[in-house]
Amino acid sequence: MTISVLLADDQSMIRRGLRLILEDQPDIEVVGEAADGAEAVALARRLRPDVCLVDIRMPLLDGIEVTRALAGPQVPDPMRVVVVTTFDLDEYVYGALRGGATGFVLKDAGPALLVEAVRAAHNGEALVSPSVTVRLLRHLTTAPAPSRAARPLPLSDRELQVVRALARGRTNQEIAAELFISLSTVKSHLSAIQTKLGARNRVGIVTWAWENGLVDTR
Repeated sequence: MTISVLLADDQSMIRRGLRLILEDQPDIEVVGEAADGAEAVALARRLRPDVCLVDIRMPLLDGIEVTRALAGPQVPDPMRVVVVTTFDLDEYVYGALRGGATGFVLKDAGPALLVEAVRAAHNGEALVSPSVTVRLLRHLTTAPAPSRAARPLPLSDRELQVVRALARGRTNQEIAAELFISLSTVKSHLSAIQTKLGARNRVGIVTWAWENGLVDTR
């Protein structure tokens, strides 16, 4: 099955480079390009690509606004948006993840990670690269964690173990091995966790974990 991708970046050279990287893969096809955020939203709604690869800084609408428009909590049929960023734009990425993005890549991450990001988003995986995800979320989480006494955690002890493992970048298979449970049990826990937290995807769960100080940053 071919994965259709929409590219949104205000720099034509970057769009050209991304297209060359992606279309070098036999299972990926770039179906459209947008030079600003408004065009990205319009094209995405018309073309309905499998994955939208969106830059953060664009004219008219930035990447966060585009993400909210295509994948936000109020969108009935959300698309899969992967945000492209650099570390000096961490605060924007955080906003995009909260707005419904299913993943992110760094502009200097290289072709392999870009392709991995697109395929992961298409497969419903939110955390593209565990090491990059953990580093970025650790950098983002600079505010003090809310008081647990004021906000009781809604999850069981086992669900909290799953959340902590997920927030450390573990895959479903690694979580199953670490907690000595089956893969189907991990998936059941994640489904229950999403429902309890009102999270739309794995990124939402991880963001919640970091916001509530559940991950040891040492």
